[in-house]
Amino acid sequence: MSRWQCVLLFKRGVLIPSLIPSLLAGSAFAQSVTGTVDVSIELAAACEVNGSTATSGVDFGSLEFGSHTTLFSEADSEVLNGGDAIEVLCSPGVTPSFQITGGANDVESGAQNHAMANGSGSFVPYSIYTDAARTSALESGTPYDLSGTADGITPQTLSLYGRAYGQPGLAAGSYSDTLNVELSF
Repeated sequence: MSRWQCVLLFKRGVLIPSLIPSLLAGSAFAQSVTGTVDVSIELAAACEVNGSTATSGVDFGSLEFGSHTTLFSEADSEVLNGGDAIEVLCSPGVTPSFQITGGANDVESGAQNHAMANGSGSFVPYSIYTDAARTSALESGTPYDLSGTADGITPQTLSLYGRAYGQPGLAAGSYSDTLNVELSF
């Protein structure tokens, strides 16, 4: 029924009660309120090592020289994390820097940077290198910048190599050390 038909019915004094809501619906119920919702997030640059987002106590890997006789002269190995090199994933644009802050037996290392101890006063000196040829020693406290710039998608690889040095009079047994390391960005 058109509006004019309703007006005619009303003028004649005939107004059907069921038509009242349809006449009022156009203006009485069509109201709305609009506004905004503020949304935000703040992100800080970050890095993860070997998939860990922890900021302390992170396992960077292990350097295992294997088994040798007490008469060995040199033994080479690589720092591995589950069979792979250390992986560092950082926020885009970040240039991560790695450094060894010290080892448990550095005082006993002699001409080398670090030493493994057997707990009975014998020490096997060793050094950490940034190249497979073992020509670029990484001294404690010396920052080493990872190559490339982080993109937040592809992990950067940190390859570290070790060389242990035999010396006369080494006692048989197990030798170990713990290196403290730091990744800054």
